[in-house]
Amino acid sequence: MSTEREAVQRVIITDIRMSFGSMVVFMVKWAIASVPAVLILLVLGSLFTGLLHAILR
Repeated sequence: MSTEREAVQRVIITDIRMSFGSMVVFMVKWAIASVPAVLILLVLGSLFTGLLHAILR
């Protein structure tokens, strides 16, 4: 166990060099990747709301 703790190193990132074009492409991909997560949250929210509506009716 002590050898695992000694092998851990902390890293602090101070700068990321990225061109503006690469940053735009990254942000577009990030936005597209968030669409399924939003859809899943909407479905879960609808189910939860329907459940509450059925219980409190």
